[in-house]
Amino acid sequence: MSVNSPDGGRVLVVEDDDAVRMAVDRGLGVHGFEVSSVPDAESAIAIVARRRPDVMIVDIGLPGMSGVELCTRLRGLDVDTPILILSARDQVGDRVAGLQAGADDYVVKPFSLDELAARVHALLRRSKPSAGVTTVLSAGPLWIDLDRRVAKVGDARLELSRREFDLLAVFAANPGIVLSRIRLLELVWGYDFDVDTNVVDVFVGYVRRKLDAAGAHQLIETVRGIGFVLRLP
Repeated sequence: MSVNSPDGGRVLVVEDDDAVRMAVDRGLGVHGFEVSSVPDAESAIAIVARRRPDVMIVDIGLPGMSGVELCTRLRGLDVDTPILILSARDQVGDRVAGLQAGADDYVVKPFSLDELAARVHALLRRSKPSAGVTTVLSAGPLWIDLDRRVAKVGDARLELSRREFDLLAVFAANPGIVLSRIRLLELVWGYDFDVDTNVVDVFVGYVRRKLDAAGAHQLIETVRGIGFVLRLP
């Protein structure tokens, strides 16, 4: 099924439940998105190979190849399209598995179509490339080229996902400033509404491990009860 509208970005919905798929199609269409939908992962891969959507919404419990496996496959093919996972599973371990596979967001069923549309808008805002002259950030051992999306610790290049890069760039642009989880959600994910802040802790953990591997130990500190801060040596 496909719903067309000139106002929003292109969204590919991968959902095997016909009722859920049709509801998401119609709901996002009302919000101005151009929506296409398929019931399985293989069909999604075929569509992405022809024309990449701006955002993908992927059910975690797909037949054959699961939603998590689809995320892993797409990231292995260097597809950087933002992916939002839909799931009936609300455990932290399930959320972490989806994020580790390369998903950018995770929504638990049942969900509000208005909230889903808001999250898609947030993903679109964060995925828009920066314009103008190349901007470079430097903070202690970090060197970040925002336009080329390259981050280094000294001469060592960091292999970061889209969201990990955005998170590290926010820290590098605000050295010494304590950033709350809510503020990081606003700056990195583009959320201006109440959502689960656990995603921030998960991604800070990913970034810390990659910084540690590059020799930049304890660069991002936890400020108990508040958030996180990038401390310069």
